[in-house]
Amino acid sequence: MTVEACALMYHDVVADGDEDRSGFPGRDAALYKVSAARFDAHVAAVADGWSRRLAEHMTAHPALRSSSAQPPRPVFTFDDGGVSAMEAAAILEQRGFLGHFFITTNYVGTRGFLDARQLRELRARGHVVGSHSCSHPLRMARCPWPQLVAEWTQSRRALEDILGCAVRTASVPGGDFAAPVADAAARAGITTLFTSEPTRTLRRAFGIDVRGRFTIQRWTTTETVRGLANGAWLPRARQAVVWNAKKVTKRIGGDRYLKLRQLLIGHGDEVQWGDTIMRE
Repeated sequence: MTVEACALMYHDVVADGDEDRSGFPGRDAALYKVSAARFDAHVAAVADGWSRRLAEHMTAHPALRSSSAQPPRPVFTFDDGGVSAMEAAAILEQRGFLGHFFITTNYVGTRGFLDARQLRELRARGHVVGSHSCSHPLRMARCPWPQLVAEWTQSRRALEDILGCAVRTASVPGGDFAAPVADAAARAGITTLFTSEPTRTLRRAFGIDVRGRFTIQRWTTTETVRGLANGAWLPRARQAVVWNAKKVTKRIGGDRYLKLRQLLIGHGDEVQWGDTIMRE
């Protein structure tokens, strides 16, 4: 196992009160949508921290000043494929960053989601475009094996048809990771799989790289993002506590977890999640 640069998991960048404009609608999805002003502040803080680490690195290793060696940049990732990816990409580019955009391919071109032209534009601008499955199962680890393989294989094929190039990266929807999810991704040709586990440790499973990410929600402060990107202990520990608590709840709750989740927060009647498709 090796330690990688911090990977931050975003979803949509939208104005307050306009959360349903981009990505999946509903109260659940809105928890992970940040305003453009907040996102810009996050990126600025990460860029400033990275620049400081780069300067310190070059001071400590003057022989490397003329080489390409430098500390790894934090990684900005975006799940679901909401149309606000275009605004997020522009903000990243202004600070010298590129993003990883993971697409739920069943929704390409539908209301609130990127269309094929926009996906090609993102790719042409240097951003990474990867798979977020076809249907976005809320509990992907509980999908039958044939569906797991189909979710990765079909979504990857759809993106390659749109982009005209190989697609090798993906992220797990719903934060529900298990060994069969990685196994199916590997069989589908994925080589790097991002999870929602709050860690910088890179693991190898079934011949592919498995990378964790730190979750950003609508109330996440700039100082928290700065700390995560800089490797601060406290914000990482807080996310680990929440992550482990949710794992236990999902494992104990089973199908009741999904029913309670929908009852408490909802996600929009027009959304047909992969879990629903799996049971039909």
